[in-house]
Amino acid sequence: MVVALLSVELFLPGSGSLKDKRMVLRRLKDRLAKFNVAVAEVAHQDLWQRAGLAIATVSTSENQADRELAAVASEIERLEPGLITRTDVQFLR
Repeated sequence: MVVALLSVELFLPGSGSLKDKRMVLRRLKDRLAKFNVAVAEVAHQDLWQRAGLAIATVSTSENQADRELAAVASEIERLEPGLITRTDVQFLR
C-alpha cells in the first residue's frame, strides 16, 4: 500500500476577498471529486490570493499513485490555467 500526497500552491490574482477565493477552491474541489483523492486547504487560509492544497490518494503502487496525482494536477491546470505556482509529490509507505 502506498499513500501519495500532492502539495499544490496556487496564486489567485482575480480574488478580491476570501469569499472569491473559496468560490474558486470549491469549484476545483467539486471537479476533482471524479478522481480517487481527498482534497483539503492546508495553507494560506487567511490570504485572499494564495492557497495551499493537500491532495491525497491511496494505491497499490507508486506508479499508479503518481499517474493519479499527475492527472489531478493536469485537471487543475485545465480548469484554472496559470494558477499553480508549485507542486510537490511525496510517497508514504
